[in-house]
Amino acid sequence: MESMGRITPSTLSTKDLPWQILWNKEKCTLCGGCTAVCPVRAIDLGVHRKRSLQIPVGLETKPGNLFAIYHGIDQRTDPAHACVGCGMCTMVCPNGAIAPLHIEGIDKLRFHVNQGGEPRRRGGRRNNPDSVLDKIKFVRISMLTDPALDAGRHEFELRTLLGRVLPPEEMLKVSRENGWMPPVREIYPLVIGSMSFGALSPNMWEGLQMGVAYLNEELGMPVRVCTGEGGCPPRLLKSRFLKYVILQIASGYFGWDEIIHSLPQMKEDPCAIEIKYGQGAKPGDGGLLMWYKVNKLIAAIRGVPQGISLLSPPTHQTKYSIEEAVAKMIQSMSMAWGFRVPVYPKISATSTAMAVLNNLTRNPYAAGLAIDGEDGGTGAAYNVSMDHMGHPIASNLRDAYLTLVKLGKQNEIPLFAGGGIGKNGNLAANAAALVMLGASGVQTGKYIMQAAAGCLGSEGDRCNVCNIGVCPKGITSQDPRLDRRLDPEQVAQRVVDLYLSFDTELKKIVAPLGRSTSLPIGMSDALGINDADAAERLSIKYVL
Repeated sequence: MESMGRITPSTLSTKDLPWQILWNKEKCTLCGGCTAVCPVRAIDLGVHRKRSLQIPVGLETKPGNLFAIYHGIDQRTDPAHACVGCGMCTMVCPNGAIAPLHIEGIDKLRFHVNQGGEPRRRGGRRNNPDSVLDKIKFVRISMLTDPALDAGRHEFELRTLLGRVLPPEEMLKVSRENGWMPPVREIYPLVIGSMSFGALSPNMWEGLQMGVAYLNEELGMPVRVCTGEGGCPPRLLKSRFLKYVILQIASGYFGWDEIIHSLPQMKEDPCAIEIKYGQGAKPGDGGLLMWYKVNKLIAAIRGVPQGISLLSPPTHQTKYSIEEAVAKMIQSMSMAWGFRVPVYPKISATSTAMAVLNNLTRNPYAAGLAIDGEDGGTGAAYNVSMDHMGHPIASNLRDAYLTLVKLGKQNEIPLFAGGGIGKNGNLAANAAALVMLGASGVQTGKYIMQAAAGCLGSEGDRCNVCNIGVCPKGITSQDPRLDRRLDPEQVAQRVVDLYLSFDTELKKIVAPLGRSTSLPIGMSDALGINDADAAERLSIKYVL
């Protein structure tokens, strides 16, 4: 038994795995490139012994066996090293001798990935590919009724406001009583959502910042990027490019010592402060940066020991009510920057979002509300959270906007929506649909990773190893051997390309509506859907 190997309860064959490695012995030159780039070490160079039957010519000699030795590729089948289908082996193979093949049907691996008593963590993709946003159509086209523009021949810019826009009489009252007016920023409606320095590799993060700086400085597009939890490098805090950044403070307060200490040296104020209370992919659960990714640099910026998992609490531990959270967090952050910077909370899309919104309407310090829907991606979410918890962003945002309409404050508090925007590639259409459902702007992160850095993850559970620091493209890893695969300048170029194409598509949607000078926020009469239940739920037209 020992010579044949040991069979354990979790022993699997390649037929039981979702991804199988197809290897062509005739094409392979045994260069070893595929085994070197495999992020999970699913393949090894192996020595194989092949037996063939020797048939004699005459009857004098008995048949015998011939044994030949050859070298080839072995696929590992233990769950810890199961192939994730990223295809890096195919990319580096000079002869096309190897490729992963997805096996249709139910794989057995899902029953064995919880070895050691740890539930499996995903890399930030959601299983369900369906999206209500992709079903929404824009059905109101101005031709002879309103003056519509040709997006290709007319110059116009689309901007949105981040900050509290009080009515004139209330603005005068606040100004007289406090000697202060709520700060407002004019920004581009597509914000790069929170992806932290630590969750992303240094090269990826630097590429995003370079792309955003170019869009602002050279193209005049006021694009903003949110840091996520974990702070940011000191050189960014002390540079003039900080004004293009939204600093996030979350329940773990990681990186905020560095930010507070840098306040006297800041040349510019940040665009805004985002206080994160929840994430769409795991509502009610805190953030998690696993120990694989906490290297010396990340540990120094976050002010923690190296090589330990960084777990954020599910909520800010010193806040026990909505009122207290608004009073303490939002007002204290406003005071830190002399009331010059908008401060707003970010919450998960849940049925309690309306209670948070109602409280924000009564506090002039709240600059807006960001809502993250259930399709939001994160490298630290459990499967059970991603697949069974949360609220779709479309209906939750719609409820929030209609609540503001009832209160007469729909033009006062901006709503920013996130979670699954562009998950099927329809970024501009999804963004426009959310704007017309009531959002002042949208946040996206997963799409940026897909488009700007060539992320290999998919809804079909391909790759998705962002959380353990072995990203084959170097996007979400903290290993210098992997990070160097990603060129920051190429990432920056792709970010610029992405925004230019998004801008063109968004104008193509908005211009025919007759709303060329402003975003059509809440213009729900322009929307239709061929799902009667969805149309009733979102209060839009049912078209068939």
